[in-house]
Amino acid sequence: MKIELSEEQQLLQDSIRRFASEVVAPRAKEVDETGDFPAEFFAQAAELGLAGVAIPEQYGGSGMDSVAYCLVIEEISRVCATSGVILSVNNSLVCDPLLEFGSEEQKQRFLTPLASGRKLGCFGLTEPGAGSDAGSLRTVAKRDGDDYVLNGSKVFITNGTNADLALVFATVDLEKKHKGITAFIVPADTAGYRRGGKEYKLGVNGSGTTELFFEDMRVPAGQRLGDEGEGFKIAMRTLDGGRIGIAAQAVGIAQGAFEEALAYSQEREQFGRPISKFQAIQFYLADMSTEIDAARFLTWKAAWKKDSHKKCTLEAAQAKLFASQVAQRVTDKALQIHGGYGYTREYNVERYFRDARITEIYEGTSEIQKMVIAAAVLAD
Repeated sequence: MKIELSEEQQLLQDSIRRFASEVVAPRAKEVDETGDFPAEFFAQAAELGLAGVAIPEQYGGSGMDSVAYCLVIEEISRVCATSGVILSVNNSLVCDPLLEFGSEEQKQRFLTPLASGRKLGCFGLTEPGAGSDAGSLRTVAKRDGDDYVLNGSKVFITNGTNADLALVFATVDLEKKHKGITAFIVPADTAGYRRGGKEYKLGVNGSGTTELFFEDMRVPAGQRLGDEGEGFKIAMRTLDGGRIGIAAQAVGIAQGAFEEALAYSQEREQFGRPISKFQAIQFYLADMSTEIDAARFLTWKAAWKKDSHKKCTLEAAQAKLFASQVAQRVTDKALQIHGGYGYTREYNVERYFRDARITEIYEGTSEIQKMVIAAAVLAD
């Protein structure tokens, strides 16, 4: 495994950093304060090929790899975590499973517009009573001729307010528990598909988080992804890739907060000199820099494993667990370095502090990651 970037990846990183700094960063504060979904950002990102970074060009993507995808999510999240997670969901939670499990007709009809950014997707797994225990979901899909009739609801759906399509998980038999779970591709204009209100949250406020409701919603059998009962496997495989994306988001949040703290420490003077001259602050910066690099390399390792077409469950869980914890610690130290100013909205660091918190929760809590890691370690 190489730990240095290829020339192509370095060029990508440089171009996305410019895009993030010049286009995304100036709007980040407004997106956070209003909570409005940044649809214009997604359109601009799509023009750069960021809606399907690791999807083959024949299906509308950029034909790059998972490491490149991590670079994109990190650089965008470095200035706006909301924008980072919007891209992460479309790439890893919607495009990836369609590429891996979809039929050729499904790829042409649904994947291509998603990977090219003409449409936006969301991932419908979590329910009010089924979060970490995804096998207990209660949304039901009953076969009726050439259709399935879905009834149920989903909650905390990122991109849900604006998504053109949802990947929905439902059970064909409640008694079968996870063995009955089946995946469906559902356009948002399907009769019986209804969105709830926008959720107002601690952080990542513009990510379009909402509930989804399905009332006698008829979905053609041709829009089933994979076989009946294969949905749980699809969801878990998808979350492996999704966790790599959230790890990259966490690294980006931490990097952005670190850069803010570093600059502030060199400008802010106390006792007649910049606070960066004090050993206490230097030790903070040293710890922050070291942990960010460690989290980044764990994330790249997981992405490399995924690109090798090998099972990456352990590596993805390790990266997500560690990077999200690093984001928490780094943003906390960054706020502390800013002192009282860090607690105000005059500086960006309080937004990084709030945005970091969700990375330990969505796409599998830290406790779930530890269970996954322990199971893999004990199985060796």
